[in-house]
Amino acid sequence: MKLPTIAGYLLAGVVIGPFTPGYVADQKLANELAELGVILLMFGVGLHFSLKDLLAVRVVAVPGAIGQIASATLMGMALSWAMGWTLGAGIVFGLALSVASTVVLLKALQERRLVESERGRIAIGWLIVEDIVMVLTLVLLPPLASLLGGVSPTNPEDMRLVMSLGVGPIWGTLAVTAAKIIAFLTLMLVVGRKLVPWLLHHTAHSGSRELFRLSALAIALGIAFGASSLFGVSFALGAFFAGMVMAESPLSSQAARETLPLRDAFAVLFFVSVGMLFNPSVIAEHPVAVLAVFLIIVVGKSAVAYLIVRAFRYPRSVALTISASLAQIGEFSFILMVLGAQLKIIPDVARDLVVAGAILSILVNSFIFVGLDKWIRAHEPRPAEPLPSDEPMSAWPANREEAPTMLTDHFVLVGHGRVGARLRAALLERGLPFLVVEDDPSAVRELSALGVETFAGGGGEKALLDQINLKGARCLISAISDAFEAGSIIEQAKASNPQICVIARANSQEAVDYLRGLGAQDIVFSDEAISRRMIDDVLAVAARPAPQPQVAATPPAAPAGVQGG
Repeated sequence: MKLPTIAGYLLAGVVIGPFTPGYVADQKLANELAELGVILLMFGVGLHFSLKDLLAVRVVAVPGAIGQIASATLMGMALSWAMGWTLGAGIVFGLALSVASTVVLLKALQERRLVESERGRIAIGWLIVEDIVMVLTLVLLPPLASLLGGVSPTNPEDMRLVMSLGVGPIWGTLAVTAAKIIAFLTLMLVVGRKLVPWLLHHTAHSGSRELFRLSALAIALGIAFGASSLFGVSFALGAFFAGMVMAESPLSSQAARETLPLRDAFAVLFFVSVGMLFNPSVIAEHPVAVLAVFLIIVVGKSAVAYLIVRAFRYPRSVALTISASLAQIGEFSFILMVLGAQLKIIPDVARDLVVAGAILSILVNSFIFVGLDKWIRAHEPRPAEPLPSDEPMSAWPANREEAPTMLTDHFVLVGHGRVGARLRAALLERGLPFLVVEDDPSAVRELSALGVETFAGGGGEKALLDQINLKGARCLISAISDAFEAGSIIEQAKASNPQICVIARANSQEAVDYLRGLGAQDIVFSDEAISRRMIDDVLAVAARPAPQPQVAATPPAAPAGVQGG
């Protein structure tokens, strides 16, 4: 159905939940697994947190995100007041409606190659500010629960400490919580920033990929557990800071890749568990409230975001992209609702309304982006080459029209990084017919300036593969390190042209086996290539005559009557 997979996870949870007929899953076990999902989701957010990206767009992202959160929260509070809820329930409910899904937004931007564009950077910076606000909310909600009409989690030692302060239970609880958070943050920023990258570095040098993967996960789960047990900080905040300090390491990208499968798996279980909490009867019992929630998410906060971006004198296309990006809610909304329900701040119907609003907004968000693509094509046609420096190629719609290649019996080079650049130079030097497939806008501009036929996009895009004439190609050269993307294009190339020669690179033995199974004939495994070259050099040294030892020459005697100087 071309919809984000989050919608599928939520609907799957509804199907196996206790409020629908048929099979009912174990809700207690689902919630326990969902807790791991929250930890790993927040760990992933921390791994990709970039203060540099935020500072680059801070002028519009910081005030814009705060203004939009405040507006959406007020709209949610107005709806809660109309339904007769408490002020605390209205605040939590409004905050849940104010924050967009990182997963849905990034997926939409990546599909359109907007991540590196100006509007993509603003949208991501905006989302980072929202994430920071939500992290602070998750930290402050438990100590403020009683003030918001809920029940604060009781810790006997904390309560004795609070009573000893003599400043009242609420202020005392806030003071104790703030002290614990400051202690935790200090420990993470001072010790963690040194210790975690050091651990990753030494684990990587063990040469064991499994040990590296387990170490990254153990650090995430261990810091989250330690933050909760020792400092009373939420699992979510502990995991977020685990990812943030791990991001200081040069190996953070590798850690992100290695932990992605497990993060994805438990994120699925988290969204499914949220779907299990949804009671579909809320649509029949509160249709007006469901419609109001949907309008707040899709129309209300998007309109506010559009006006804010336009107020900063950004083009209409940028404002519309930000509005479309924020016209949904996701993981933080669910985390906040689950925590609010545990603390008895919000009624059950509030949780059902948020889940209903999330499902509907995620379903509709894809169509909003399709409409935005059509509007941009109609009102902002693709510029002529060369591209202006302020509008990268990643801002073009993903389904733009490009003339197919006229080459036949040619070489198709996928990827123009360090390896691809050397291959391109060799093909050019020998006068062989070839074209390049590359998704980095700056590389595409560089290749176009050199007169190299280049197609912008990911190697696995079917529309792109139809334009590079794989059926008539002699050889496919995959110079990208991502085995999954390489496997996708190899599989499609072999399906359209079984006779095509495939040469690929791989970074692990698993990748070698995977690509060979898809039909790659020649695979260059980095470790093997390095070892072969080193063996050749060693044998070349061994074949040369051994060098003769050097004997120091005796300096000639100075002539008589001449003093040495």
